[in-house]
Amino acid sequence: MGSNGYFVGWGTLALINAGLPQSKNRSGLIWFLVSLLLGPLATFLIVILDKK
Repeated sequence: MGSNGYFVGWGTLALINAGLPQSKNRSGLIWFLVSLLLGPLATFLIVILDKK
């Protein structure tokens, strides 16, 4: 898989994280950008945060 697979996986996770917050009335774009930096930690934050 190598380093290219790592980046593909990280990017896929960021795209998934862009869709998750929309169900909680949050900005998908902001969470996409946060996910690029934090990855799985951003997913955890999306899941535990309450709806707006």
